[in-house]
Amino acid sequence: MIIAGIGCRRGAPANEIEAAIRAALAHAGISPEALAAIATASAKKNEAGIEAAATRFGVNVVFVSEAELKAASPRTQTESERALAFLGVGSVAEAAALAAAGPLSRLIGRRLVLGTATCALATSEAAA
Repeated sequence: MIIAGIGCRRGAPANEIEAAIRAALAHAGISPEALAAIATASAKKNEAGIEAAATRFGVNVVFVSEAELKAASPRTQTESERALAFLGVGSVAEAAALAAAGPLSRLIGRRLVLGTATCALATSEAAA
């Protein structure tokens, strides 16, 4: 199971979010068809770009609570001052991907930044 965690600035366009996901998948050598879901912070529920990108990939968006993000945060690999100020986690994209993929999940790679969006990929250990 591959989960794309997304962090983005308010109003990030679907094209940039989609491009970040595609770039992260390509960097990891993973086909877009392997994507199971897109995950992001619950605070991003009203971001139309995330919903539109999920529709383009044919997957659902998993909204991760602040508590779940913080629980996954010790397993993140990068630290963003913006993410720390916004939600108290080093990387929204990495923490969201890890939280949505489950407690035994692992990052496939560090977050990738593209324009106004960041994407990190996680997989569950059961599927690895």
